[in-house]
Amino acid sequence: MHQAACYPIGTPGQPWGEAERAQWRALQQPRRSYRDEVVTAIDQLGAHFEVVHYGQLDDPPERYPLLALRSRRWDQALPGALVSGGVHGYETSGVHGALQFLRLHAERYAGRVNLLVAPCVSPWGYAHIHRWNADALDPNRSFRADSPAQESAALMALVAPLADQLLMHIDLHETTDSDETEFRPALAARDGAAHVPGSIPDGFYLVGDAANPQPGFQQAIIAAVARVTHIAPADANGQIIGSPMVAPGVIHYDVKRLGLCAGMTNASYTTTTEVYPDSPRTTPAQCNAAQAAAVCAGLDYALAHR
Repeated sequence: MHQAACYPIGTPGQPWGEAERAQWRALQQPRRSYRDEVVTAIDQLGAHFEVVHYGQLDDPPERYPLLALRSRRWDQALPGALVSGGVHGYETSGVHGALQFLRLHAERYAGRVNLLVAPCVSPWGYAHIHRWNADALDPNRSFRADSPAQESAALMALVAPLADQLLMHIDLHETTDSDETEFRPALAARDGAAHVPGSIPDGFYLVGDAANPQPGFQQAIIAAVARVTHIAPADANGQIIGSPMVAPGVIHYDVKRLGLCAGMTNASYTTTTEVYPDSPRTTPAQCNAAQAAAVCAGLDYALAHR
């Protein structure tokens, strides 16, 4: 079935042009406040971390500052760790889980690791509760040279001086029911492809790097998160979102080839978290806590095995 049969923009089998992108863009409206919900929380952390303004997205009349927080006592002798959230702006616990980690847990790593945290990489997506940016591009397929996505390019520029110094990078995401009801159909329509219905895993899982799997690291995170929320099982084919489950709650992608955020550095330990916030078995607070727990477990493992 071609996607245009159930998505209101585009012609079956034809990729979108400028007219279709403009039509899509005209339908997008802000649905929550990035400034009130995210910038204010970042400002409140400014007493303990250096707030870094590394760019801005202009969407008149709105302006979205790109903000990160880093350890105030940055020590070149220490390893570095990058935490990114909100690469897909609609994935709420990635943003607020990163902020919760900073607020409740980061202090215990002071003097052990240099932290750089970008809580909301895609603020336009956060405000509009959308996977894409304002140009109908997926920032999480755009971490590559000459990136077409401003958000991705700005984060890569921020991290570039540290790319070879990082011990760990953990990228915080969610898999939601709207992936199947809105975002995958929109993707198929945009690209002039057929939409093949899929399923949404019920629970937390990780996407490791096929080129650098680090199974002990992945399982340490799974074990920690299992104390907060449930772990996604494999489907009847032994898969999670179409990829073989290689260990409980873990699948692999070729993260660099796909242009994923988790592949933007040469960190020894990398992973992408995926929380399922629409499950009746969890709550928004548990999802935020699961993301924070994943960061802590990843840091604990990486520091112990450096």
